[in-house]
Amino acid sequence: MSTLLKVIPFLFLIAVMFVYPQEVLVSASNGIILWANYVLPALLPFFIISDLLMKQGFVHFLGILLEPLMRPLFRLPGKASFIIAMTHTSGIPIGAILTCKMRQAGEITKYEGERLLAFTSNPSPGFMFGAVASGMLSNPALGIIIAGSVYTANIIVGLIFRFYGPPQPFQNKYSFSLSQAWKEMESVQKKNKKPFGDFLAEAIRESISTILLVGGFIVLFAVISHMLNILPIVTKLTEGISLLTGGKLSPAAGNAFIQGFLETTLGCKAAVNNFSSLHLQIGAIAFILGWGGLSVFAQVASFTAATDLRFFPFVLGRILHSFLALIISQIYLKLTVLPTMLPFTLSGGSPLWLYSLQWSTVYFGFLLLFMICCALLCLLVFSSDKR
Repeated sequence: MSTLLKVIPFLFLIAVMFVYPQEVLVSASNGIILWANYVLPALLPFFIISDLLMKQGFVHFLGILLEPLMRPLFRLPGKASFIIAMTHTSGIPIGAILTCKMRQAGEITKYEGERLLAFTSNPSPGFMFGAVASGMLSNPALGIIIAGSVYTANIIVGLIFRFYGPPQPFQNKYSFSLSQAWKEMESVQKKNKKPFGDFLAEAIRESISTILLVGGFIVLFAVISHMLNILPIVTKLTEGISLLTGGKLSPAAGNAFIQGFLETTLGCKAAVNNFSSLHLQIGAIAFILGWGGLSVFAQVASFTAATDLRFFPFVLGRILHSFLALIISQIYLKLTVLPTMLPFTLSGGSPLWLYSLQWSTVYFGFLLLFMICCALLCLLVFSSDKR
């Protein structure tokens, strides 16, 4: 029976594809366009540069430099700071890719890799500010609320997962040393005696292979999502959700969450179209961005398959991230007077947007919350160490 169940979904999907060949062509084309226009130019340069930085010892430099910060806060080596920085700037799935590379190289332990997977799966700032805030909501200023909610929730997830894994005694032996970090980077570069051209060619080759894999997932889930919309499956599911919630969640709202369960972009579009209140729109978008979608789950699973990292911590991290992002987004909306946009044009004719300084409330709230969490965590760590 288990063998048959592994085959039935794919037989059903291919049967639907034969019935609706034109729809498959359109949805696959849309997936390829999305990948070529947004994902490929956004991620490929980051893949290449991150690979070069790792091979040139910059990760080891950060490892020594930031060890005093990363160990007490996240129970992670200083090298993990490179992964955290890259995932916050370039987005999914670079965090999972770099985590798996470090695990394969033996630079992080199994539990450290699973902690990293739990909170290094974020959408890129370009996607949140550009595609979601500017494109879907027609208000770039809302990107501050969305990104602030997602990133604040992400840091909290990282602090929570500090306690994941077997307990280890805290050792206050890490100190800031720029000279030692520099020597470590020099040592790595001396060991790697390949010409720079070989490093560059290898980085480009591996990055293109990875970006093609990501494109394949995007196209596949674009087709699956479109097929589910054509068939009455999504309609029946949304009606069932509405009945289970006693009508409090409308079928349209249920449709938004089902779309977001599968794929982030489709879910965000559905949330904007199906919710009339701005608070509900932002809350649903923050929840969907924190979750990531099954498309992201499949991508991460493909990278972790070559390692001994378990998938469950990643799923748990996504669940925590989605609910925390939803709650924090509503807090920020309550505390903030939404910024206004003023059109402005440079002499060259390219448009800009000037935002009101009222968004500083969001930034201050994020900074204050982060400092409180860090202070409480440090107190907890040092008090347990003294015992």
